[in-house]
Amino acid sequence: MSVSTANRTSVWTRPERGARGPVPSLGRADITAAAIRIADAGGLAAVSMRAVAVALGTAAPSLYRYVESREDLLDLMVDAAVAELSPAEPTGAWLDDLVAVARLQLGNMRDHPWLPDALQRDLSYGPHTMDFFDRCLWMLEPVDCPTTSKLEAVGLMTGIVTLFARATAPQQPFMVAATPEQHPHLFAALAKAGDAAPRDPFAQAVRSVLTGLLTAASDSDGVG
Repeated sequence: MSVSTANRTSVWTRPERGARGPVPSLGRADITAAAIRIADAGGLAAVSMRAVAVALGTAAPSLYRYVESREDLLDLMVDAAVAELSPAEPTGAWLDDLVAVARLQLGNMRDHPWLPDALQRDLSYGPHTMDFFDRCLWMLEPVDCPTTSKLEAVGLMTGIVTLFARATAPQQPFMVAATPEQHPHLFAALAKAGDAAPRDPFAQAVRSVLTGLLTAASDSDGVG
């Protein structure tokens, strides 16, 4: 179980390092980068204060001058990963803009396979994550619905991205256990679909959820 943000002070509200101790040779950015390298190579479970200290050639207690806990470290890692996203400015076509953002998120999560798990925690949002939300809300300005609905839409979009990012294992061929004699309707339906244009399940999922949620929120807001 993750530590609730209600029971700890956010790393973003504290100084870069404690006042005591020698002149620092490290910074939070160095610690965060080392933790990300460990997670990229061995997953989130491999990240510990001790492992990061070893990677940096120092002792674990020295890291506590910069971060108070592993939860702080994970918050810093998430924000650093989100900082790699560079969404374009809005074009006015909000749905296309957000699908493009979702694609950036998908690439980001595939570059950092630990990120979906880190996002499932009760994390404390950092400045780059706030930048991300701000850019998404800018894209959603043309949509006439409550801000809460827009934030929910961004959260659901991230959830869809997470599902697709996790679905990287090779899949068994769909028709491996089917035969035309035993499954004539299946074969007939697939034969009719053979000439259809290639689908983009990822974009379709993002578009369907965003359109459905925000259209419903807009209609509801207009009632009364």
